[in-house]
Amino acid sequence: MGKVIIIEDNPVYCDYVGNLLAKSGVPSKKYYSLQAARKALLNVEPDDIILSDLRFPDGDGIELLRHLRDSGHRNPFFIMTDYDEVPTAVRSMKSGATDYVSKRMLEDELLPVLHNLWRQQEQKIQKQDRIYERESEAFRNIHHRVRLVAPTDMSVLILGENGTGKDHIARKIHEQSTRSDKPYVALDCSMLTPSLAASILFGHEKGAFTGADGSKSGYFMEADGGTLFLDEVGNLPLEVQQMLLRAIQNRTYRPLGGNRDITADVRIVAATNENLETAIEEKRFRRDLYYRLREFVIEVPPLRECREDILPLADYFLGRMNESLKKSVKGFDAGSRKMLLDYRWPGNVRELKQVVQTAVLMASEGLVNSETLELKIDNTAADTDLALTDENMQRERIIKALRQAGGNKRQAARLLGISPPTLYKKMEQYNIL
Repeated sequence: MGKVIIIEDNPVYCDYVGNLLAKSGVPSKKYYSLQAARKALLNVEPDDIILSDLRFPDGDGIELLRHLRDSGHRNPFFIMTDYDEVPTAVRSMKSGATDYVSKRMLEDELLPVLHNLWRQQEQKIQKQDRIYERESEAFRNIHHRVRLVAPTDMSVLILGENGTGKDHIARKIHEQSTRSDKPYVALDCSMLTPSLAASILFGHEKGAFTGADGSKSGYFMEADGGTLFLDEVGNLPLEVQQMLLRAIQNRTYRPLGGNRDITADVRIVAATNENLETAIEEKRFRRDLYYRLREFVIEVPPLRECREDILPLADYFLGRMNESLKKSVKGFDAGSRKMLLDYRWPGNVRELKQVVQTAVLMASEGLVNSETLELKIDNTAADTDLALTDENMQRERIIKALRQAGGNKRQAARLLGISPPTLYKKMEQYNIL
């Protein structure tokens, strides 16, 4: 998300718009004259949004819009209008304006208009960023399960290590559902702070808490009619888990500080790399919510268990990187292809994509070789199995990591270089309490 560039010759109103955006966490840059804006827009960033007044003492917003388009910039351009200027604003759209916003209704209209634009941009990027359609036996089974569950309204829980592409599976479920023409909204729950999680999910009313100077809709309202993807759902605070459970069960929710329930027509798809049953035992996750989320389960295997996908994925990413980096790499030589197959890919598909990106950048043309691939096979042996074959040594390493992490299993998993689910399995295997 870029910034919103506000162009308004009334300093009071310009500051008002800037403050309105700031309260919602939207960065902005203000210009109080048409002349200053003309100079600034020469260096506008591609993801910036222009919000301009229609009339200025020395020109108008339509002239500025044409200047922007003539200089090759295609940034979204919104015109702010008074009531009697609406016909002119409508004509401005023929010059390439994205839309117009009434000044009288700005507080109610601006943020929904911007959120709708960002959603459209995200969906466009997502369509361009489709991952290679994997054909291993494991993924043929996953595609079959997606086709089965997508047309229903069942909640889906996607399990798998980091980097396996759980978000792509969630998006496929939405795209093959009857909700495909409605919003697909993704939320990374690991980024939520306990104090703001409820507000971000369900919104809040003015005065609901310190700093709530206005009302704000949450992700549930944004996803109304569509799909809400909750990534790393195990990180949700317990009190928010209870609110989520109520929203799923009753299909209603109440914003913080609100006095009425809002109907929620939202399909939930959740994902985690954590063993939620262990989290339940540790009182970190609600059992009733767990069963509501896992009405249907899809397990995504790590890349090392789908070795037939490695080379096709690498070739796919190479083509993508050639295009984005403007290179002409023809492929991988025999040595580099062997390295790709021998590596254990602890970071899964995400790591493979990054490795190929670096290799294409380093090689520039010709074939990727062992040097440009920059993989160190000696350091990758059995990452998920703690790089050890002796069970006593594995057990000692786990105990040492847990001790260093003060009993925090997530931190211990990071110290060992493995995922939390793998650590839980190993602890159970070696009877480590």
